[in-house]
Amino acid sequence: MKNNLKIIISVVASLLVGLLLGMIINKTFSNEKLTKLPNPEVTGGERGQFGIDKNINEGTIDKYLNRSDSVYRDMRMLVDPGNYEAIGGDSHLSGIVKGFEVVPYPYLTEVKGLPDAVGKSYTGKTLFTQKEDGTYKSNYKESMEILEYLFPKDKNIFLMCGGGGYAGMTKNLLISLGWDKNKIYNVGGYWYYNGKNNIQIKKEENNKTTYDFWKINYHNIDFDNLTEIK
Repeated sequence: MKNNLKIIISVVASLLVGLLLGMIINKTFSNEKLTKLPNPEVTGGERGQFGIDKNINEGTIDKYLNRSDSVYRDMRMLVDPGNYEAIGGDSHLSGIVKGFEVVPYPYLTEVKGLPDAVGKSYTGKTLFTQKEDGTYKSNYKESMEILEYLFPKDKNIFLMCGGGGYAGMTKNLLISLGWDKNKIYNVGGYWYYNGKNNIQIKKEENNKTTYDFWKINYHNIDFDNLTEIK
C-alpha cells in the first residue's frame, strides 16, 4: 500500500513539474519581444525606381526572417512567359528564400511597365483591373477576401521577386487598396540574394535542367471557381 502511494505521489509530482515548466516556457515565448523594424524607406538610384527598401533588402533580409508579426511573399510565377533571361534573370522560379511563400503577382492584376527586352508576361485572368485613374476594381466577388487572406493587414509584409519589379508593383497595389504603407517592405530580388537561407529549385544534372517546384509553398488562384463580377 505504501509503495503504491509513493508511486502515485511521484507521478503527480512529475505531472506538476511538467505543467509548471510548460507554463514557464509558454510565458517566455509569449513575452518575447521582437526587434522594432525600421520604417520602409526606398533606396536611391536605379533600385529605387523599383521601390526596393534601403534597410531591409536582399543583403539584410536574413536578419528579419521567422518573425511571428510578419508574412513573407515571393511574387514570381513558377514559369513566367516574359523573357527574363534577356535581362540576366530567369523566367523560371530558380530558387527562393526560406520562409517565403509564392503568390504570383500577374494573377493579382495586369503586368505593366516591363523592360522592352522582357516582352509580355502573363495576360490571362486577374483578381483586379487597374482603372484609368490608377485605382483598382475587383473582377471577382472574392478578390478582396483572397487578397486580405494572402496579405494580412495586421502583419508586416515582406515582398520579394526576381529583380524587385513585381514586389514593387504588389506594394503599390496593396497601398492603393487600403493597406498600411508603413507595414510593407519591398526587399528586392532573389537573383541578388547571397544569404544562408537559400532554397535551390533549379537543378542541373547530366546536362539536363529541372526545377524542384515541389519545394515551394505555392498559392494558386483558381479563377474558374470564383464568382465573376459582370
